[in-house]
Amino acid sequence: MLDIRFVRENPDAVKENIKKKFQDAKLPLVDEVIELDAQSRAAQQEADKLRADRNRISKQIGALMAQGKKEEAEAAKAQVTSFGNRLSELEAQETELAEKIKKIMMTIPNIIDPSVPIGKDDSENVELERFGEPFTPDFEIPYHTDIMEKLGGIDLDAARKVAGNGFYYLMGDIARLHSAVTSYARDFMIDKGFTYCIPPFMIRSGVVTGVMSFAEMDAMMYKIEGEDLYLIGTSEHSMIGKYIDTIVDEATLPHTLTSYSPCFRKEKGAHGIEERGVYRIHQFEKQEMIVISKPEESMEWFHKMWHYTVELFRSMDVPVRTIECCSGDLADLKVKSYDVEAWSPRQQKYFEVGSCSNLGDAQARRLGIRVKGADGKKYFAHTLNNTVAAPPRMLIALLENNLNEDGSIRIPKSLQPYMGGKTVIEVKQ
Repeated sequence: MLDIRFVRENPDAVKENIKKKFQDAKLPLVDEVIELDAQSRAAQQEADKLRADRNRISKQIGALMAQGKKEEAEAAKAQVTSFGNRLSELEAQETELAEKIKKIMMTIPNIIDPSVPIGKDDSENVELERFGEPFTPDFEIPYHTDIMEKLGGIDLDAARKVAGNGFYYLMGDIARLHSAVTSYARDFMIDKGFTYCIPPFMIRSGVVTGVMSFAEMDAMMYKIEGEDLYLIGTSEHSMIGKYIDTIVDEATLPHTLTSYSPCFRKEKGAHGIEERGVYRIHQFEKQEMIVISKPEESMEWFHKMWHYTVELFRSMDVPVRTIECCSGDLADLKVKSYDVEAWSPRQQKYFEVGSCSNLGDAQARRLGIRVKGADGKKYFAHTLNNTVAAPPRMLIALLENNLNEDGSIRIPKSLQPYMGGKTVIEVKQ
C-alpha cells in the first residue's frame, strides 16, 4: 500500500506504474482516491475548526452566566449543541471516506523497482543466470509419480478417496526424503544465522489483508467457517504478521527468520490441480525465510536471499536458474521478485521451485510495522520473503536429477545424514 501523500503529490508516477503493470482498468482509481482524500482533508479541517470554536465558546458560557447574561449564555449553549451535531456528521463522513480511501489504496499496486523488466505476463520474464549444467541421462525418465510408485512412495488413489484431488499420501523412503529436505533446509538457514520458528498455521483476516492483495487472497486462502481465521498459504503470512502493530528498535535490525509450516492453497483458477502428480496441490510443506530490514538494506538482503536458495539446490546436485519476474507478473505488493527454477530432465525445461520477493514498505504500511531510529523518528520497515524449499514439488527435481536407470534414486551427500546414512533408495521388488 502506497502512502496517500505520495499518490497525492505524484499522480502521474502512480499512473505510469499502473500502465507498466498492464492494469489500465485501475487508472481511474488514482484520480478517485485523490478526490476522496481532498474531501477527507476538508472534512477534517472543518471538524478541527468546529472543535476549537466549540471549546472556546464553551469556556465563555460560565462567564456569561456569572455576569447574569442568561440569554447570551443560552445562545452560546445552542451554538455549542449545533457544533456538536455538525461534528457528528463530519466524523461519520470522515469514517466513511477513510474506508473508501483504504479500499482503493489497497488496490493500487506498489511502485516497482526501476530495474524490473517491463512485460505483460510470465511469458516475458527474463532469465538472469544458470547454476550447474542441465543433465539429461541416456534413458527415459518416467513421470514423477511413476518414479515414486515404483519406490512404494506415494498413494494418490487413497488420498483421493480421503480428501479428493490435490492431496497425497507419501510413504516409506519417499516420505523420509521429503522430511530430510525440510530438515536439511531448516539447518541450512540456521547455519546462515537465521532464527528458526514454527508459526501459527491459521491467521486472522486483518493479517491476511495486510500480507497480500485481495486477488491473491481470493485465489489462495481457505476460510475457517464461522471464525475469523484463515489457513495459511505460506508461513510468510504468519511470520510477517508476527510484527503487526509493533515498533522495532532500529538497532536490532535486520530480523532474519526461517520458518517451517504446512501450507494450504485453493489454487483457484490454477491449471493442473486435476492432473495426476504433486506439482500443484492443495496441501504441502515449506521452509521459508523472511527478513525485516531498514529500507536502505532491503535490496542487499533480496540478493542474499535468492542466492541462499540457489546454494541449497546446488548442494543437492540440482541445476537451477534464476528468472526475474517482469512488471506484469509481479503481485501488486511486490517491488521486485526473482523465481528460482530447477531443471527437469524429463521435460527438458526448468520449473519454479522458489520465489524471492522484496515488498518494500507495502506490508509494513498495511500492518503497522514501524522502526524507531536512533534519532527517535519512526518509519516503516521493509519486508522480504523467499522460499528455502517447498517439497513435495522439490522432490520432483530431486528424483529426476538423481534417478538411476534401474529406477533407484541416488541420495545427495547433503541429505544422507537425514536419511540414516542411506545413499540410495532402492526399487521395491
